[in-house]
Amino acid sequence: MTTTFGKLGALALGLCLAAPALADDHAVPEEAKEQIAAKLADLRCEVDPDDIEMTDEGGYDLDDVICEGTGQFDIVLDAEFNEVSRRAE
Repeated sequence: MTTTFGKLGALALGLCLAAPALADDHAVPEEAKEQIAAKLADLRCEVDPDDIEMTDEGGYDLDDVICEGTGQFDIVLDAEFNEVSRRAE
């Protein structure tokens, strides 16, 4: 039984150590967050930087974007910050 728990403990430790490295693969660079904020400002919208995620295609998924006078949306941008889709929430 000790061997099984030891293996599980080693696996859990390995996953904990690897998780930050894996998370960084989809981390949004600060420069991209600034460009997204500027684009949204032109549209009279804003988003919490913590609600910006990278897509598998290299673009950006913006959750809970608030736009003046029109409401709340989820917006997807491509890698060049062009709007790909917008869905009202």
